[in-house]
Amino acid sequence: MGGLRQPLPVKLFVGMLSPDPGLFDSCSQQLAIRYGTVDRQSDDSPWDHSDYYQDEMGSGLLRRFIVFTKTIDPGELPAVKLEALRLERGWGEERAGGLKRRINIDPGYVTEAKVVLATTKDFPHRIYISSGIYAEATLHYVRERQGFQPLPHTYPDFRAAATLQLFHDVRADLRRALQNGR
Repeated sequence: MGGLRQPLPVKLFVGMLSPDPGLFDSCSQQLAIRYGTVDRQSDDSPWDHSDYYQDEMGSGLLRRFIVFTKTIDPGELPAVKLEALRLERGWGEERAGGLKRRINIDPGYVTEAKVVLATTKDFPHRIYISSGIYAEATLHYVRERQGFQPLPHTYPDFRAAATLQLFHDVRADLRRALQNGR
């Protein structure tokens, strides 16, 4: 029988979508107040994988990922997602039909074995974790390939070479932090 163990710390990241890259900077600053400095940031890239957000956020969406320097307990993910939802509402615009987001903020974390996303939507491949939040393992590390690999449900932008490289680098950062006891 296995004994209970505390989970290892993880690297927190946030994926953001918006037509306004200035909101990425504002969001990064707000999140840094709560979660510490940002040590990695992706380039802004066009997000044209579907029209899912078009009615709410318009066209010309961009994607940016930010990764925080310090590690966190993975059990903090629901609270981080709730904070992201609060920030989304704060930057929202009141329009006909209700509040419309101007930015989508999706937190997750990186372990040595996987990349996990937080979401409010339940699907068969997602596990309820608490406070109305579900978790999805969206990439898994394959030692033989020395990198993260997508799963059947992985979003297209998480399959992109630049995104896979980012998470590979974040995994290396995490390994160094764990070796140094941080």
